[in-house]
Amino acid sequence: MVNEDEIRTAREVESHSSGTPNWTNAPGFEDDVFTFVRVIFQSDSQGRAGAGRSWFRRLGWWVDYPDADLNFSYRLQQLTSMKTDPDARVVRLTDPMAVRYPLLYMEHAGYMRLTEDEIAALRKYLLNGGVLFVNDFWGSEEWNGFAAEIKKVLPERAWTDLTTDHPVFSCVYDLRRPMSRLQVPTIQFWNEDYNPNDPHSELQTIFRGEGSREMHVRAVLDDRQRMMILAIHNSDVSDGWEREGENELYFKQYSERIAYPLGINIIFYMMTH
Repeated sequence: MVNEDEIRTAREVESHSSGTPNWTNAPGFEDDVFTFVRVIFQSDSQGRAGAGRSWFRRLGWWVDYPDADLNFSYRLQQLTSMKTDPDARVVRLTDPMAVRYPLLYMEHAGYMRLTEDEIAALRKYLLNGGVLFVNDFWGSEEWNGFAAEIKKVLPERAWTDLTTDHPVFSCVYDLRRPMSRLQVPTIQFWNEDYNPNDPHSELQTIFRGEGSREMHVRAVLDDRQRMMILAIHNSDVSDGWEREGENELYFKQYSERIAYPLGINIIFYMMTH
């Protein structure tokens, strides 16, 4: 846990996994970089009467932080021509600094609860050309909770389901394959004996709630069909970043083949469209 009122960068928190890389950029060009920016938000950890999955409700914006942020930033610089901020950032939606960054990232947003000021700030950010990337939330309950908050932000917009024919899946790395082959399990729940060719084989060893089995990638588009929000539902792409050094098989199957290529595609596509 961190002090949400004081934290500014991912470097201020110790690694929760196998360590993170260090790098620097040319003096004088420190700000001429892409910065991975994670959003701090509050979650409804108690839930309404009758709501289940109480353990997952206690997980918030900080899941996979800071390792995912720093590992992904490093790989983005290593594998593309982009230069990246070696510290990454964390912001609140109401922070005046948020508008400096063209892309914001949210994780575990299924129980997110935005204040009126945050709703107004996010709406202004998106309508002014900023984009939001959301990842790692599972099941119908979490999707409905997240979608309800976004409806407050953009009540006039609807979600579009993307297929892997969309150029976001092939703009850098060619990931045009069945969506099920792009699903990344949370490493703690990963079934190492999973067989994608067996419809009865389960990717994870626990049940993540109704509506959690199939991966979906959904977007909110503006009037010119440009992405305002991209949400990956029922896949833990960021675990492929955070946990890359913990298990060689997991790295080869998920970090190297899916999590990093998909993340790089999303950043490249959003920053050029």
